[in-house]
Amino acid sequence: MMFPPINEQIDVIKKGTEELISEEELVSKLERARKSGVPIRVKQGFDPTAPDIHLGHTVGIRKLREFQELGHTIVLIIGDYTGMVGDPSGKSETRPRLTYEKVMENAKTYEEQFFKILDRSKTEIHYNGEWFAKMQFDEIMTLAAKFTVARILERDDFTKRYKDGSPISLHEFFYPLMQGYDSVAIKSDVELGATEQKFNLLAARHVQREYDQEPQVVLTLPVLEGIDGTQRMSKSLGNYVGIDEAPADMFGKIMSIPDNLIHKYFMLVTDYHLDQLEDVRKRLEDPKINPMTIKKELARTIVTIYHSENDSTLAQEAFEQIFSKKELPDDIEEISVDAAGDLLLVKLLSDNELVSSNGEGRRLIKQGAIKINDEKISNISYCLSSGEFITKVGKRRFIKFIVK
Repeated sequence: MMFPPINEQIDVIKKGTEELISEEELVSKLERARKSGVPIRVKQGFDPTAPDIHLGHTVGIRKLREFQELGHTIVLIIGDYTGMVGDPSGKSETRPRLTYEKVMENAKTYEEQFFKILDRSKTEIHYNGEWFAKMQFDEIMTLAAKFTVARILERDDFTKRYKDGSPISLHEFFYPLMQGYDSVAIKSDVELGATEQKFNLLAARHVQREYDQEPQVVLTLPVLEGIDGTQRMSKSLGNYVGIDEAPADMFGKIMSIPDNLIHKYFMLVTDYHLDQLEDVRKRLEDPKINPMTIKKELARTIVTIYHSENDSTLAQEAFEQIFSKKELPDDIEEISVDAAGDLLLVKLLSDNELVSSNGEGRRLIKQGAIKINDEKISNISYCLSSGEFITKVGKRRFIKFIVK
C-alpha cells in the first residue's frame, strides 16, 4: 500500500494535538509502514458509561479518521470491562461502578455513532471483554506484577486523594493496567487520548515492554470546552452538543459558544484543513468581520456533518427567526396536561425530556434559564395552573403546556 510522504503525514497527525510521545518513534513507525506497505495500528478506547456521544468525544474520532485517510488501521476498543471499573483520571473520588448490563446497554448506540465519522470498512472494533473475560487469576496476578504501588501513586489524582485521606478503591489501580493490556492485545502502534489520560497512555507503553512488544506512540488531544466556554463538554454539566440532536438544537447550541472558541471548534470538530483553519483565524482577527457570521458558518458545517446541508439551512432560518427577528418558532410542540395531575414545572420538563433530570431542571431555574410566557421563573417549586403556558428552556427550546 502507498502512503503519503512522512512529512505530510506528520503535519496532518500533529494538527490540533497537545503532545506527541515521541515524534521520532512515530516517524520510525511511519517509515517502516511505507517500506513494508503494512499500515500502523492506531487505537483509542471508549468506556460506554453513558449512552450517547457528544462533540467532545468526536475530537479523538476525527483524528482517527485522519489516520484512516492516510491509509492506516483504526482499532476501537469498547471498554465493556474497563467501563465497569471507571477511569479514575481527573476524578476526586471513586466513580460509581456500573453493572455489565448497564455498560452493554450504553454500548448499543456507540457503533452507530462512531460510523457517522469513521469508515466502517476500514475499522476494527473490539470489546476488551474478549480478553479479560478469558483471563485466569494467575494471568491477572502476572499483569498486576508489572506495576508498583509507588508508580501508580505517581498520578496526580491518586496522590491528591491519598494526601486528602479520600478513599481509593483497590480496583481503581487496575484501570491503567487494563488499558495498557488492551494495547498488548491488539498490538497498538499509536494510542490517542485526552490530556488527562496521559498517565494511562504512558502506562500502556510500560505494559507493552513487559510483554515484549514495541511501545506505542502516545498522542494526547486537547479537551473541548462545552458551550458554556469554561468547563469541559459533559452531559452531566448540560453544556454538551450531542451528535444525534435535532438540527435546530445543534445549530442553536453552537451559536451560544463564546467567540474565543470558534477557531478551536473548527479545528477539533470539523473537517477543515490547515489552509482553511488559517483563513478562519485571519477572518476572526479582521475587525471588519462580525464573528457571528463565522459562527454561523461553524454551526452550518457541524449540522451538515451529522445531518444534511438542507437541514443546516433550515436550522439557520429557524435560529434567525427566533433570535434575530425576536419571533416565536412556527412549530412549537403542544403538550396537554391534566389539571388533576402533577403540575410541578420541574417534573413536567423532565417527563417531557426538555431537561435530562429533575436536578437539571432545578439548576436551570436557579440560573434564570427558564421562562413562561416571557416571564423568568425563579421558584424551583413553581407549579402550572389552568391555561396555556409557552415555556422557553435555555435559549433554544420552546414548548407549550396546555393545562385542562
